[in-house]
Amino acid sequence: MALVEKEVDVESMSILEDVKLVSQEFKAIVLVELPDELLYNGVPSYEPRGILVISPSHFHSLQCFFGSDAHFSNETDRDALLHLKHLITDDPLRSLSSWNHTLHFCDWQGVTCGGHRHPQRVTALNLTGHNLVGLLSPFIGNLTFLGKIGLADNRFHGAVPEKIGQLFRLRYLSLDYNTFTGEIPANLINCSDLQILNLYGNQLAGRVPTELGSLTKLTRLALGHNNLTGSIPPSLGNLSPLTFLFLSENSLEGIIPGELSRLVSLELLAIGSNKLSGTIPPSLYNLSSIENLDVGCNRLHGNLPPNLGLTLPNLQMLLVGSNQFRGPIPVSLSNASGLVIIDLCNNSFSGSVPLNFGSLKGLSQLLLWGNELGIGKASDLSFLISLTNCSSLRVLMLSYNNLSGALPDSMANLSTQLTWLSLTNNRIFGSIPSGIQNLIGLTVLDMGYNFLTGTIPIGVGKLNKVQKLVLTGNELSGHIPSSLGNISRLYQLSLYGNKLNGRVPSSLGNCTYMQFIYLGNNNLSGSLPKQLFSFPSLIVVQLTNNSFTGNLPLEVGYLKTLSLLYVSNDYLSGEIPISLGNCLSLEYLRLDGNFFQGPVPSTFTTLRGLQSLDLSGNNLSGKIPRYLENLSALQYLNLSFNNFEGELPKQGVFRNASEVSVLRNSKLCGGIPQLQLPPCSGQSSKKQGISRASKVKFSIIGVVLCLLSLSCFITILHQVRKSRKKPSALPSAEDHFVNVSYAEIFKATDGFSSANFVGTGSFGAIYKGFLDRVGTMWQ
Repeated sequence: MALVEKEVDVESMSILEDVKLVSQEFKAIVLVELPDELLYNGVPSYEPRGILVISPSHFHSLQCFFGSDAHFSNETDRDALLHLKHLITDDPLRSLSSWNHTLHFCDWQGVTCGGHRHPQRVTALNLTGHNLVGLLSPFIGNLTFLGKIGLADNRFHGAVPEKIGQLFRLRYLSLDYNTFTGEIPANLINCSDLQILNLYGNQLAGRVPTELGSLTKLTRLALGHNNLTGSIPPSLGNLSPLTFLFLSENSLEGIIPGELSRLVSLELLAIGSNKLSGTIPPSLYNLSSIENLDVGCNRLHGNLPPNLGLTLPNLQMLLVGSNQFRGPIPVSLSNASGLVIIDLCNNSFSGSVPLNFGSLKGLSQLLLWGNELGIGKASDLSFLISLTNCSSLRVLMLSYNNLSGALPDSMANLSTQLTWLSLTNNRIFGSIPSGIQNLIGLTVLDMGYNFLTGTIPIGVGKLNKVQKLVLTGNELSGHIPSSLGNISRLYQLSLYGNKLNGRVPSSLGNCTYMQFIYLGNNNLSGSLPKQLFSFPSLIVVQLTNNSFTGNLPLEVGYLKTLSLLYVSNDYLSGEIPISLGNCLSLEYLRLDGNFFQGPVPSTFTTLRGLQSLDLSGNNLSGKIPRYLENLSALQYLNLSFNNFEGELPKQGVFRNASEVSVLRNSKLCGGIPQLQLPPCSGQSSKKQGISRASKVKFSIIGVVLCLLSLSCFITILHQVRKSRKKPSALPSAEDHFVNVSYAEIFKATDGFSSANFVGTGSFGAIYKGFLDRVGTMWQ
């Protein structure tokens, strides 16, 4: 503490925002505790406090000044807080209900005021996890004594106020898990005391400010899960106290700067899920303090150094998955005895899986799927034996590799905490060890697409926590164990593409959480148990290419969430259940290759989401329903090889010849020309009928006109001859003509039959006929 013996002009003390009177008992002097800022003028800067000696003549003025200023400072903080509240549009937990005039603002929820030095100034604002919605007011910059801002886990949006850069006392800023947009304010460099900067989980864009490299007191920098672009600033290598650097889940590009290797205190480096390229700088492998290294989901390449486990002995989490790394897995990883998670998935690692992973007692997750591991020998799976020592192992993913060999019986001794075992798409042969029933913690068992033989062990039914069972694409035989019905939590059963036979056990009806059933391409037979269609949440049923017989159960109509139903190439018969019309979520329906008969159910008109319908290869009959034109989602329709008849619709899906097939329906007609169906006979005969009636009508009119003209001509001729000649005994010309009625003509020509049609004359059509009363042919 320093003693300053000089007068201070009251006017010059406007910079003293919170000068506290230490004593007013002295008549000659007043002792005042000074803020640190004033000690630079005449007092060594390393002194934390000072005493200012003020002459009595200035005391009253000083007292009035400080009194007024204290009131002003209090009002500034209070007003700033009220401005913050004003921009909150939703406060579902009523967290700010106490922010009113009935309480002093220092007692408002989330507000902390200073201690003995600044009892009336806001030093911390903590409203983390209150579900507040709104903008963050720039007035937060008026809370000049703030050292901590905790507003994480809310729903703030808009920009991060640049006014925060005025808070030079700020040490902690946490705005993570909101929806802030815009760029990171570069003027945060003014907060030179900042130690924690959490902006994780927002929608911030732009570049990572290079200026952040000036915040040399930072120990934690979390900018992950935003929309940041550009490169990682090399200036971050200046943050020597940094222990936590989290930049994952952005769109950062470029290389990993080697300057990061200067962060000798770094414990976590997370730069995964970006677009980084190149190799990992070798110098980074010398940061022995690193416990968690995440570079996964980038475009990095190269090999992992053989001595990785020696140079990074404190590793607990190694995430390098989904890159382009090659080469062998470093055997030295077992030296990092604290490893909990090893994620090398989706790369091109090759060779054998190290046998010494079993020494990693705390190993919880080993993710090696999607590589080129395995050397094609029966010993490829030997490492499973050593993993039985990893009593904490919970996830083992080895899918999509080249691992060969038989499953060792010792895998029954893997950790009972194992929840996920995935071996799909390898070259594993032999049978499934019966001891697998010991892995009672399993929730996912995936051994699909291998060369497994034998039967499905009955003991699998003891794995009552399994939710997903996948044995697809093997050569398993025998019956489906009825014990699978004991796995009440099962939601996916995939046995597709094996050699299973017998009936589908009705006990599967106990699996009330079932959503996906894949039993196709086996030798299953018998009728379909109605219990198979009793699951309220069923989404997919795939039963194709078996030998099922009988009817499709009416209970299928109970499946309100059913999206896909494939029951193709079986021996099902009877009519298609009208109850299928109740499956309002149905999108894909295949019943082809069976012996269904009867019409297409009229209830299909309710299947508004139907996209693909295949009913080909059955004995269906009747007309093709016109309502199919109105199913706007329908993109594919196959009705071939049935007995449909009548006119084919032309609208909707029927307009696209490439998406409609109606082959081998001999009684179909019409449709668009591209389908090359014959014209409908009803339409043709109607047109022909109209044409023939018109011809008959005009022919009759022509004959009548002809007869009338001929009659007039004969009469006139007779009168002329009579007037020119005398009467004669010879027969007159009138005796050679006969008066004939229209009815007699109609009868004589057999109704103007085409058989009696002779030709066309100048007066119209000419017919031949026989008049009964004359006895001779008249023409």
